[in-house]
Amino acid sequence: MDDFDDDSFNDVLGSMEMPSAAKQPKLVEPPATAVAPSNNTSIPAPAKPASNPHSVLVHSKQRGNPILKSILNVPLEFRDDIVPDYVVGRTSCVLYLSLKYHNLNPDYICQRLKALGKMYELRVLLVQVDTPEPHNALKSLTRISLLADLTMMLAWNAEEAGKIIETYKQFEKRPPDLIMERVESNPHQKLVAALTNIKPVNKTDAVTLLQTFGNLGNIITASEERLSQVMGLGPRKAKKLYKTLQEPFLSK
Repeated sequence: MDDFDDDSFNDVLGSMEMPSAAKQPKLVEPPATAVAPSNNTSIPAPAKPASNPHSVLVHSKQRGNPILKSILNVPLEFRDDIVPDYVVGRTSCVLYLSLKYHNLNPDYICQRLKALGKMYELRVLLVQVDTPEPHNALKSLTRISLLADLTMMLAWNAEEAGKIIETYKQFEKRPPDLIMERVESNPHQKLVAALTNIKPVNKTDAVTLLQTFGNLGNIITASEERLSQVMGLGPRKAKKLYKTLQEPFLSK
C-alpha cells in the first residue's frame, strides 16, 4: 500500500484528542438525550466493570472474529457499551486492526482513536499482519501509534492475536518486576551466564565445562584440543570458545 496523503492524514490526527501525561479513565455522566456529535462533545465514559473480574470485555461487533477461538484461559463477556474492541483491565484496552482492512479503509483507525478520546492509560493497537507486503502500512500505523500514545503489537495470525489479548488480561495485576531482568547473585550462576554469552556455547555446555575443569581459570588455560574433548562441546564450539578466551580483555 502506498502512503496515503500526508495533509489529509495530519488533518485527521489534528482533530483527535491526544492523551496527556498521567492519563486516568474519566467518568462522564451520559447525556439525558441524544445530541448531534460536535467538536465539544464530552469524552465517553469507560465501560462498567465486568461481572466477572477475570473476564475480557469484548465489543459485540467482535463476535465471529477468529481470534476469539484462541482465548481459552480467560472468560469473555460481550458488551455493547464499550468503545474499544477489548477491555483487558480497569485502565487497559485493545483496538484490533487487520492490515488487509486498514489498506481498504486507512482512515478507520483515526476515527476509532477519536472516539476513544483520552480513555484508558494503556491503549494497545493489535495489528494482525495478513498482507504479503505490510511495510508501508506498518510505517503509517507506527506513526499513528507514536502520535496517539499507543502500544502497537503485531500478530502474524489469528491465534497469535488471541493469545496477546489473553496474556494482557492474565498479567493485568502482575508486578512489573516479573518481566525485569534477574541479576544472578550466585557465583556459579554468574559464571554459567558469562560462558553462555560466548556463542554458540549454551547453558548445558557451560555447566559441563565448569564441572570438568572446576573453575574459570582452568577453562581459560585449557588447550583447544582439550576443550573439544568435553562431552557435548565438539570441535566447532571448542574453537570458538578457545579463540574468545584467548583474546585480550583490554584493547591497546
